[in-house]
Formats: sequence, C-alpha cells, structure tokens
Amino acid sequence: MGKLTVGALRAVLVVVFAGTVFVQALMVWALVSGGDPEDGALPLTPLRVITILGMVSVQVALVCVGRLVTMVRRGTVFSPAAFRYVDGVIGSIVAASLVWFAVTAVNAPGQREDPGVTVIMAGVGVAILGVALIVLVLRMLLAQAVARDVEATHMQAELDEVI
Repeated sequence: MGKLTVGALRAVLVVVFAGTVFVQALMVWALVSGGDPEDGALPLTPLRVITILGMVSVQVALVCVGRLVTMVRRGTVFSPAAFRYVDGVIGSIVAASLVWFAVTAVNAPGQREDPGVTVIMAGVGVAILGVALIVLVLRMLLAQAVARDVEATHMQAELDEVI
C-alpha cells in the first residue's frame, strides 16, 4: 500500500471521526439543554440517544480500520494480532445494524398509513448485517493467509536446517 493511499485513508478516517464526535456533541447538547420541544411528530429523545450510540459504533470501526491500515503499512497484517481489529469491525457493523433496527422500531408507529417505509428500513438493517457477514468471510480469508504464512515460515525453517 503506497504512502499516498495510506495518507489519504488516514485523512478520511480522521475527518469522519471528527464528524461523528461533532454529531455526538450536538446530540448530547440537545439532550442536556432541552432547548427544542418535541412536537410529537417523532420521539426525538430516543432518536438522539440512538444517534449517539450509532456514532460510537462508527468510531469503533474507524479506530479498528486505522489500526489495520497501520499494520498493512508495517507489513504485519498477516498476524494473529489483526484478528482483534477485524473482530472489532464486525462487532461495530453488527452494532450499527442493531442501532438501525432501533431507529426502525422508533419510527414504525408513525408509519401506520404506509408500512412499506418500515419494511424498507428493516431491509436496510438486514443489508447492514449482510456487510458484517462479508467482513466475516474476509476474516476467514485472513485466517487462511495467516495459517499459510505460518506454514511457509515453518517449511522455510526446515529447509534451512536441511541445507
């Protein structure tokens, strides 16, 4: 991975992380100040709490991806240490889908006349879970690559002994 690619990815990760912190700060401020009254159209307090939790799941994924990028740059990504970060990404994606299902549940009572919106939102939650499954498959590929690397190192050691 080139320096330009790593630098660009790190910049994107930092900007997105800063954006999530900003959104969290706004949501906390809105909760604490109680400045805008709920008119009953949407339950704003639960949606704000859900938004804060959703931003936490995004932040966890960003930190894990940042650590994986560092490991790629150092050439250490094919090691058992990478699994905890991949697991963190998978967990944060699953958490994001649960957060989305919570948004769907909070929004559902307002959609009584048009339940199709709730069905579509639930479908989006299932799609987010699908992304977690894709990352899980990639984790399995990483496990195979690590096993092959260990096997190759072992075989090279045996070959060095023979020679």
